[in-house]
Amino acid sequence: MCRRLHLFCLALFLPPAPLWALEFNMPVGVTDTSQSVFNLHMTIFYICLAIAVVVFGVMLWSIYHHRKSKGHEAAQFHGNILVEVIWTTIPFLILVAIAIPSTITLGDLYDASESDIDIQVTGHQWKWHYKYIGEDVDFFSVLATPREEIENRKKKNPNYLLEVDNPVVVPVHKKIRFLFTSNDVIHAWWVPDLAIKKDAIPGFINESWTRIKEPGLYRGQCAELCGKHHAFMPIEVKAVTEEEYGAWLSEQKAAQKAAVAAAEKDWSMDELMNTGATVYEKNCAACHQADGSGMPPTFPPLDGSAIVQGEKLEHMKVVVNGRVDKGMPAFGKQLSAVDIAAVITFERNSWGNKTDDMVTPAEVQDLMDKQ
Repeated sequence: MCRRLHLFCLALFLPPAPLWALEFNMPVGVTDTSQSVFNLHMTIFYICLAIAVVVFGVMLWSIYHHRKSKGHEAAQFHGNILVEVIWTTIPFLILVAIAIPSTITLGDLYDASESDIDIQVTGHQWKWHYKYIGEDVDFFSVLATPREEIENRKKKNPNYLLEVDNPVVVPVHKKIRFLFTSNDVIHAWWVPDLAIKKDAIPGFINESWTRIKEPGLYRGQCAELCGKHHAFMPIEVKAVTEEEYGAWLSEQKAAQKAAVAAAEKDWSMDELMNTGATVYEKNCAACHQADGSGMPPTFPPLDGSAIVQGEKLEHMKVVVNGRVDKGMPAFGKQLSAVDIAAVITFERNSWGNKTDDMVTPAEVQDLMDKQ
């Protein structure tokens, strides 16, 4: 307690940079906008501090020097024009002093025009989808923290619940415009180092922007209570050089073409089972559990499920179209035909389910084409 009090008192007299280093202040960030926000925050903080010192100082001095034990009596007066002018003028000037830098900073925050790259960000329960507009590149970004750490079977790493499989990659020194929306409930995309926190609302588009000055990996989280696995919805923004960004973009385009071609490949049972295990862990285990036991009544067990052990077509329809009554999303809009075929094959041949069925990507693609 004493150490915290000492740090707080020390913070009152430190410049902004050391304040940030103490880690109980908001971050300075890595963009001009984030630094403007931080400077505005500190300006208002010191103004409030000065007001508090003056007001409480005068109050305590008056209480002590005009206390009843010294024989003082309260003065009786009414209607002092000078005092009224002073206590109206001073707050007005303070508000003007705050309003000017605030207006400049807010105007900069909301000016997303003339962007170099546009990225659509769509919130899903519980993952993010990113679409690079005009580049034919899109992907889902899913929590990458191992289930062993989440279930306390393994020591948690320093970035516990803050790591993803596919980070957003952007070039430094370029103006990036983000367009936010949601596929289901309200989410909020929040990356403190970029000074961005925007709600993703179904049926609406919000926008924000950034221009990152330094290469690096910047982490964030969903900042809106969006459901049971709200805490499992992290964000990673990876800022790289323009050359690295061009190379990454080419790799993504090639990978997406390869994914389309993979649907026509002849897959073996082992290949589908291995791929399905990975897809299941990333997309299904949070609700249906790693052992397929589920969390009844909301999330039914898959181990011994009548759907999983029944007709392949019905199982495929559930995964592709989702179950609104059970809060299950339509994975036909989120996963490739290969991933869906693999995870269905995995579910039908794992735990106590031994159907020996193999679902091929071609079967899944045929179902999605007919719908």
